[in-house]
Amino acid sequence: MDFATLGLSEQIVKAVADAGYTEPTPVQQAAIPAALAGKDLVVSSQTGSGKTAAFMLPSLQRLTTESTIKARGPRVLVLTPTRELAVQVTDACKGYGKNLRYAKAVSVVGGMPYPVQNKLLSSPYEILVATPGRLMDQMNSGRIDFARLEILILDEADRMLDMGFVDDIEAIVAKLPADRQTLFFSATLDGQVARMMQRLLKDPERIEIASAQTRHENIEQRLLVADDISHKNRLLDGILRDVGVEQAIVFTATKRDADALTLNLESQGHSVAALHGDMNQRMRTRTLDQLRRGHLRVLIATDVAARGIDVRTISHVINYDLPKVAADYVHRIGRTGRGGASGIAISLAERRDVRLLRAIERYTRQPLAVHTLPGLEPRTTLPADERRPGGPRRDGRGYGNGGGGRFGDKRPSGGFGSGAGRFDRERRDDNRGEGRSASPWAGNGEGRRDFRDAPRRADGASAPRHPEHRTEFPHVAKRSSSHHNAGGFGGGRSEGTGGKPRAGRTFNRDR
Repeated sequence: MDFATLGLSEQIVKAVADAGYTEPTPVQQAAIPAALAGKDLVVSSQTGSGKTAAFMLPSLQRLTTESTIKARGPRVLVLTPTRELAVQVTDACKGYGKNLRYAKAVSVVGGMPYPVQNKLLSSPYEILVATPGRLMDQMNSGRIDFARLEILILDEADRMLDMGFVDDIEAIVAKLPADRQTLFFSATLDGQVARMMQRLLKDPERIEIASAQTRHENIEQRLLVADDISHKNRLLDGILRDVGVEQAIVFTATKRDADALTLNLESQGHSVAALHGDMNQRMRTRTLDQLRRGHLRVLIATDVAARGIDVRTISHVINYDLPKVAADYVHRIGRTGRGGASGIAISLAERRDVRLLRAIERYTRQPLAVHTLPGLEPRTTLPADERRPGGPRRDGRGYGNGGGGRFGDKRPSGGFGSGAGRFDRERRDDNRGEGRSASPWAGNGEGRRDFRDAPRRADGASAPRHPEHRTEFPHVAKRSSSHHNAGGFGGGRSEGTGGKPRAGRTFNRDR
């Protein structure tokens, strides 16, 4: 089957071929004909399966015929949870619709100057791609007319609800024509997502190509055990020095950790940059452009990048911090193995991460194979019956063989840590964003940040296990002991998703 058989115009098929695609993916084969028939759709498919083309191609086909309503506003509205995803969708619109006369796409997202957006909205356009918060601002200012809107698309709807956009979405939908077509794309279709589906869609056709729990067959998932933060930093450095790593995304739990880890890796000679919600839109766009052009080898990111980055050359995804929500793990690792390519996802875990690890394995319904890096093997192991969800096997023995396979081995091996790391960080168990009381980048009381210092002797003096690997930053101002006890460089607000509070997260709408 090719795209021409799906009912798309010659101009669109040619643009798709110019983009390098010849055969539609399963989700495109199912969704495009149904969307062209004018049906409301509910679509669930794993990340990287081609969902953007699945809703943009039939929407562009609608634009091949002129609207009967004379107005300046959009005919197609696409809502996305993040700026990065909005940029990706806008680029897809421009690429797939380059041969159409009336297919101008405008992006309205947080971080973009209002005068620039106001100018874009004052000119004729057909497709509006927006994040809910900024769209509400522009709607309240009276700059958008939805009189001729024909299609509403909610991309990554579950993520938007998770970020607390439910009220904004309902306020936006209330302003739209009732006879519109609605295309609802979400990784999950239960709970709050299911309730919103009932309110927004009319007799929708349901398409489920692959659930979020589906195994990523083209992504090898590995687990590396870290004794403590110092060991974890050495593991990360060792992974990134592997010549097999073409480009990598490293995920951290907080924005502050992303910045600190970026400084650390820069000092070790890596080509690295950070990406998180505190950066302005110009910096975020420039960073992603450098990544796509191959000028950047390592991206340190929070979950703001877990969806919306489509770079085919990303060979590795590294979870420096495990996600607090198991579903985010699937979206993180989906940044590699794009378009059918192979990829490697590596999670670094300490003893304190056992609960998060088990939640991920329950959600994905598969264990993570334990690997080791030669020369950086962990000293401790976790009891085998805690290694996988469900406890010990039926024969009474635990999972794992107590050993540790080499980094390249694909067989699961061993447990993963029985002793607490000497730089063990306190668990974030509320929504106050208090950070870590013993951050790996906390001040050491001597006016330096030391990423390699792991233990301290009983007398309080620094006693690094590997002095030859110390990386010091003498230019950093001296930090008081009271500030250090309050969290040091590990403190501060966590990268949040809004909505219902979660452990270690705060409300943070992407406006």
